[in-house]
Amino acid sequence: MDETTEIAQVQPRRPRATRKAAERKKSWTPPTLLPDPNPEEGYVFRWVRTATLGVADPTNISGKMREGWEPVKASDHPELQVQGAGIGRFKGCVEIGGLILCKMPAEFAAQRNDYYQQQAQAQMQSVDNNFMRQSDARMPLFNERKTQVSFGKGA
Repeated sequence: MDETTEIAQVQPRRPRATRKAAERKKSWTPPTLLPDPNPEEGYVFRWVRTATLGVADPTNISGKMREGWEPVKASDHPELQVQGAGIGRFKGCVEIGGLILCKMPAEFAAQRNDYYQQQAQAQMQSVDNNFMRQSDARMPLFNERKTQVSFGKGA
């Protein structure tokens, strides 16, 4: 046995500080405008606009419904503590300030995201093709996508 092992055996270990002792005091914070629902396995949530400045927006909400978003019933999420859930077109649903809480199966949401990702890539490809079409052999254009953020006048 070496010297460090002997010291460790002689001195009893001190108990670790408990998590409670290390916890910070909680301070008051303003409430969030749109509360987060408790997660449901297999679903994603999103707030969808039903009105702007008190004027109904049926085009937006009907488009989201066709995409696959379903309004969430207030009875399914009592943790949200919604006042006036029984008012308006979406009776019994979670609606706050012209926004309604909707959910969609995660599988559909992933397919939707992939679709829009492919759309964005196709648009960028089109822009690149159009840009590079204007290239001249005497003065070639280069398509480099780099961004650099700098603050102030320093290096």
